[in-house]
Amino acid sequence: MATILVVDDEKHIVELAKLYLENEGYTVEGAYDGQEALDKAGALRPALIVLDLMLPEVDGFEVCRRIRKEGDTPILMLTARSDDVDKIVGLELGADDYLTKPFNPRELVARVKAILRRYEASKLTKRVEIGDLVVDLDRREATVKGEPMRLRTKEFDLLAAFAQNPRIVLSRERLLDIVWGYDYYGGTRTVDVHVAHLREKLVDCSVSIETVWGVGYRLEIRD
Repeated sequence: MATILVVDDEKHIVELAKLYLENEGYTVEGAYDGQEALDKAGALRPALIVLDLMLPEVDGFEVCRRIRKEGDTPILMLTARSDDVDKIVGLELGADDYLTKPFNPRELVARVKAILRRYEASKLTKRVEIGDLVVDLDRREATVKGEPMRLRTKEFDLLAAFAQNPRIVLSRERLLDIVWGYDYYGGTRTVDVHVAHLREKLVDCSVSIETVWGVGYRLEIRD
């Protein structure tokens, strides 16, 4: 069964998550500070990491950044604050979803399952070519004119959504559903931020992401 790494400096949080996740058949390992999280993430190669943001040694933001630099392991972040800033920063660093403490452990399990389903689905072998953009869904790689694009996890997922639906208008709500999941509670501003980042990386590409005012976005091929 999949191994889940739960990272929190509060032992009872780790034990609670472990209880509910193990009841669903997952193998669960715990870590109690940021450095231990990085060490165990490298040694265990978990299927998913549940990551608290407020950690001793190395904070959760830095842990997320380093893990995302090494690969695309799904990350569900935990935050004790409801501030949108923490959520947006965490998502921008590559987290796949978030939960605000205190949380319902059943919701934690549901979020873990949803993230893993999306992650596995994204690994289906497929290669999309549009103009000089190539998106390899199996390898989770994208190139422009043969040059690799440096994309964060959600940036790639968003680009893949556009590439699989060229010239089709996708609303912000639809993009949230495709990329972040139907149970994502964040606002559509997250979509706008990620689109802006993608546009910067597609500036020399024959395709562009166009705004359809009042509706959403679509991928177009430049003349």
